Amino acid sequence: MPFTDLPIDQLRTYRPSLHRPDDFDAFWSDTIAAARDAGAGTDPVLTPADTPVTALDVHDLVFPGFAGDPVHAWVSRPAGATGDLPVVVEFLGYNGGRGLPGERVSWALAGHVHVVMDTRGQGSGWGSGGDTPDPHGSGPHVGGWMTSGIADPAAHYYRRVFTDAVRLVDAVRTLPGVDPARVALTGGSQGGGITIAAAALVEAHGAPLAAVMPDVAFLCDWENGTAVAVGGPYRELATYLSVHRDAVETVWDTAAYFDGVHHAAGITAPALFSVALMDDVVPPRTTFAAYNALASTDTAIEVYPYNGHEGGGFRHWERQAAFLRDRL
Repeated sequence: MPFTDLPIDQLRTYRPSLHRPDDFDAFWSDTIAAARDAGAGTDPVLTPADTPVTALDVHDLVFPGFAGDPVHAWVSRPAGATGDLPVVVEFLGYNGGRGLPGERVSWALAGHVHVVMDTRGQGSGWGSGGDTPDPHGSGPHVGGWMTSGIADPAAHYYRRVFTDAVRLVDAVRTLPGVDPARVALTGGSQGGGITIAAAALVEAHGAPLAAVMPDVAFLCDWENGTAVAVGGPYRELATYLSVHRDAVETVWDTAAYFDGVHHAAGITAPALFSVALMDDVVPPRTTFAAYNALASTDTAIEVYPYNGHEGGGFRHWERQAAFLRDRL
């Protein structure tokens, strides 16, 4: 596979000219406040999970997300651990679900509380499935989630998902055995995009984060990603616009509320990104666009020149673990 995008020296300075909606901050402030109000009478619920994994304590967490909707997550911690531990909250890639209890173990085995959010409505494309429905409908859209509610930012699918992610951090900080001052967010692909948005929204409407670690992050620089991606979910937007030929302005106006470039500009926590230069699903320029927009002064980006969308794999997880250890 060839390199899929601009030369690395151009990527390191890439800053697309994007329109940030005038009411961007108000839109998200109102959204988060409404979700917190809707879930105010519902406490997070932990239930022991049925799993053969014995080195970890694994629980099913149900917490109120967007509109108070019940959303699931797995919570894993070293068995028998005492004291308040640091937390890593993980968000998942496109059309994956949280899977089975005990399926993801690395962060908990490294001494953290590990929380994996189920992405509402997804979970049937790879992995071991998901358990959280999305009860909210939308207008006509291409299969997948990129164009679900694309005619109106208030109805867009990612308004619900990003809000779920913020509400999960709210819930996690109330759990027993958790240090609320040491919470890090991570995720790959779609999970990386959710990580960026959630980090900015948490920092704007809550306490600071210990670290933000998006991996081959999707959902950034939407318009340019759609123009150059040769595969993956960005093509859903191109397909939609090939049919709805007069909706171009509407699509990009809506997308601006969810673009990781705008959200990244609000992140002040230490941030470790990764990017792969042979990625044909998430064009490298889109991840660099978000990275180059960060407000944080403690940042790094790992570049994997000869990898595709799989990125750095477990080798990159080791680098994330070292980055987090240095900041905790």
